[in-house]
This record gives sequence, C-alpha cells and structure tokens, in this order.
Amino acid sequence: MDNTVIRSGDSGDADILLGFFDEAVEWLVARGSSKQWGTEPWSRVPKRVERVKGMAADPGLRIAMVDGEAAGALIVSEEHDPHVPPVDERELYVRLLITSRRFTGRRVGGRLIEYALDEARRRGIDLVRVDCWAGGDGDLQRYYESQGFKPTVRFHVDDWVGQVLEQRVG
Repeated sequence: MDNTVIRSGDSGDADILLGFFDEAVEWLVARGSSKQWGTEPWSRVPKRVERVKGMAADPGLRIAMVDGEAAGALIVSEEHDPHVPPVDERELYVRLLITSRRFTGRRVGGRLIEYALDEARRRGIDLVRVDCWAGGDGDLQRYYESQGFKPTVRFHVDDWVGQVLEQRVG
C-alpha cells in the first residue's frame, strides 16, 4: 500500500531541504560522484543555504511525506532554468527532485514525478522537462529514462555536464 502524501511546501521547509541535500552529498561522495554537487554539505555553504531558502519559498515546492516524515521534494514551474535551452511551447519544468536517502527504494521520487505529470495535465500542458547531471556512471539519467523521460539536449555549465530530458503527457 502506498502511504505517500504530497503536500504544499513553504519557507519553513528550508531545513528539510538542506537535510536532503546534505544526505545526497554524503551519498554521492561515498560512491565517487562528488562532481555532481561537491564534497561539502550544503548546510555549511552560505551561498547554497541561501539558494535552498529560495527553493523553500518557491510556490511550486511540494514535499512528499511517508508515514508523517518528509521523504522527498519537488519544485515545478512553467519556466525552465536559465542554463537550459528553451522550447517553442508551454512546458512544466521540474526544477528540483530530491529524495531522502532514508527512503531509498520506497518510490518517493517516482510518486513526485507522477505528481508533476498530473500537474501538467491539470494545467493543460503536454510537455514536462527536467535536467540532471550527466556525469558519473549515468545512473541519474537512466533513472529519469526509467520514469518515461527521453533525453534531448546536453549542456555545460562550466565543467558541469547536464542532460535535459522530456516526457509528453498529452
């Protein structure tokens, strides 16, 4: 039985998000993928703390709750990130998808993606896009492909390589 509930986020969720990022950095470093987000916990980098506070205030923030505990987060917007090439149609862009390492294997990310696809349908939008780190072993890109996304454009931000993926929901 799926006991995941998705609620609206608010600015009080900044500490939850920082916890997710810190867990992710620790996990990425342990598996040799420190180029994705570095080696320093986000909670110790003032610039990243401010960035996360902005994420927590984003009206598109949703928090996945499992048994009353925050398990993941999603931010969707009708505007893509500035480093991503635009498209000639309306889109819903996944600006953040992150899950707590404590909930690995519980389909939290999948439920958040389903929420994003449903939200696109509710808004009458046929295209959902996301971007991710394209380095390392490629597991992150394969994850999105396993969720129905197709790779489109590669991009670089300095030495960070990203992949844009898309899914049609029409």
